[in-house]
Amino acid sequence: MAENTEDLALPTALAEVAAIGFTWEWDEETDEGRGVDFEIYERIEDPARTAWWFRLWTGNPEVDGGQFRFFGTTGAGDYAGFWLVRPGAPLIDQPVVYVGSEGEHEVLAGDLGDLLWVFAAGLGPAEASTESDPAAEPHAGFRAIAERHASGRRRPPEEIVAAAQAEFPDFHEHIAALIR
Repeated sequence: MAENTEDLALPTALAEVAAIGFTWEWDEETDEGRGVDFEIYERIEDPARTAWWFRLWTGNPEVDGGQFRFFGTTGAGDYAGFWLVRPGAPLIDQPVVYVGSEGEHEVLAGDLGDLLWVFAAGLGPAEASTESDPAAEPHAGFRAIAERHASGRRRPPEEIVAAAQAEFPDFHEHIAALIR
């Protein structure tokens, strides 16, 4: 069954973040990366592509990842997207998750508004899923987007991630049940 391509359009706030883009570079001298290695797609990933890689990632040919709408990736193949777990809620009100190429997986934000504040703090999905990065530099452009789309919701990224993980404590078990 073909998916309506209109359903794959990025929400406005994510499209604005994508238009600015994240900056990431590799420093050959220090052998370290600087910035945020994350790229937002032009559209939400096609469900057929999600099904293909989700089956590979889980080792389970019976799953299709249909409960997720992924909107971006890192150079290492980590993904970030919406987890469609709130029945009837709009896409932007669904929690945002991170699925790492090495099997890691976390709930990052309760919704897109919270994720915008994570981005404004200078973090991408991979950085937010690990301990706070003291070298993260707040991003003025992303902050302006967060203020426009999630005014009055600014919190430290650690609080955003902790609140989302507390709201969805069974995410790890949910994913573990899909892995073969």
